[in-house]
Amino acid sequence: MRVWAGFLLLVIFCASIVVAALAQPLPNGENPSPAPLALPETAPLSDMAQLGAQIFHDTRLSSSGRMSCATCHAPQHAYGPPNGLPAMFGGPILNRQGVRAVPSLMYLYAQPNFSIGPDMSVGDRETAPPTPANQSRVTKTAQDNAQTAINVVPQGGLFWDGRVNTLQQQAIFPMLSPFEMDGRSVARLAARLRAAPYAPRLAALFGQDAFADAAALVDDAAFALSCYEQEARSFFPYSSKFDSWLQGKARFTQAEARGYALFNDPKKGDCAACHLDQPTPDGRPPLFTDHQFEALGVPRNPYLAANENPDYHDLGLCGPYRTDMTSQTQFCGLFLTPTLRNVATRHVFMHNGEYHTLKQVLDFYDFRDTEPQKIYPPGPDGKPQKYNDLPAAYQANIDTIDPPFDRQIGQKPALSPGDEQDIIAFLDTLTDGFSPR
Repeated sequence: MRVWAGFLLLVIFCASIVVAALAQPLPNGENPSPAPLALPETAPLSDMAQLGAQIFHDTRLSSSGRMSCATCHAPQHAYGPPNGLPAMFGGPILNRQGVRAVPSLMYLYAQPNFSIGPDMSVGDRETAPPTPANQSRVTKTAQDNAQTAINVVPQGGLFWDGRVNTLQQQAIFPMLSPFEMDGRSVARLAARLRAAPYAPRLAALFGQDAFADAAALVDDAAFALSCYEQEARSFFPYSSKFDSWLQGKARFTQAEARGYALFNDPKKGDCAACHLDQPTPDGRPPLFTDHQFEALGVPRNPYLAANENPDYHDLGLCGPYRTDMTSQTQFCGLFLTPTLRNVATRHVFMHNGEYHTLKQVLDFYDFRDTEPQKIYPPGPDGKPQKYNDLPAAYQANIDTIDPPFDRQIGQKPALSPGDEQDIIAFLDTLTDGFSPR
């Protein structure tokens, strides 16, 4: 790994991100005091990032010869999966199904390292500009902030279980995974890199001895990939209607404005409690995630091949793919909260790919506790098998406190069908590529 080179590129990249403070939003969809959003200028990619782009699209690195990073992280699908499969297929003949839904690679440049510590998002929400939509939530979190020292939560990292901290580390896993590109071994992957048409560029950038050590060569390739993901503006364009609205260049429709209010209302959607929608204290635009982990109790997906084994359970933070926290059972069943930017472009949702539409996701939040028979399959006794994808020993980890999960069977759901439609209308404003008139 060329640490000094990575550090220099990261410093140059981070120094280019200067974001002005954003104006306070109003519930009618207007923004009366727009602040210009100063984002990085589009510039030619560095030689390192250009090499990373070649590697990103290179199918020759896979054992099948037909899979690249872009196969699962399709640029035309917000660097997420190109279809609605619960997990993508890989391996030597593309017949091995993965175990989790493919997350997007967008907006990961700002992802913090994994840690277990005080809930920093509470402070962020407290200092966010109070609005009619979030005033009650801000007041509540301000009261809770006194307990931040004891409110210790897992947060940050990459993958659904946060097991690595850098894009460089993240890039290596799919290249070697038998369920993905299936590089078989570091030695075989290095051999493919040596034979690639961009091999001379690898040697030019990393030195003539770059090919001598297989592990170092694979690490170098992953570093180039990480540079591509940190430099190419397509990974963080901030070009949604929401961003234009923040700058006073667009207006919400009535449905979008209602959806935004519902998104923030703790008595309705309460989405903003985890998908933070306010600028950070240092003026960065919102990423619509608190970078934390949550146990939601999503139903078991029968279309995942791994679930054909009744004894198999994906426990998120405590295994089976993350191995350093297996003894910390208080975190079993917790998965990373993803950004909602470009969420309306996806065809598969939740860590296990159980849902395929935003309406299905909102129905889960609405009916999980009020009408569980709509969410879970019936058991031998005819009653819904609630939380059926998590062993009983860990079901106490599932969130049953935060709205809308604070309701009981028979109570009125938090959202009406019309409310759900309005929230979906707002989520549509988070899709990049909007052109303000």
